[in-house]
Amino acid sequence: MTDPQEIIETRGDDRVDLLTKDANGDGKTDVWVSDTDGDGKPDLFQFDTDGDGKVDVTMVDLDEDGTPDVIVDGDGGLPPTPPA
Repeated sequence: MTDPQEIIETRGDDRVDLLTKDANGDGKTDVWVSDTDGDGKPDLFQFDTDGDGKVDVTMVDLDEDGTPDVIVDGDGGLPPTPPA
């Protein structure tokens, strides 16, 4: 695991949330699946595991092969965009 204070590398500098989901029905987003390089494929996955609405685990799939290349505690310096 990487230092949670370090900003982790993604495939690109943009962020388009492809999916946000309230998985436990508490009204707060628990899962974020994002594309960071504009190809329409997810490469950034973030999860709220304790129900507080904040990212607890971040995974990045740099080569988009379905296996995370980087897993960190926290948002990895990539906080989700708050809902409008």
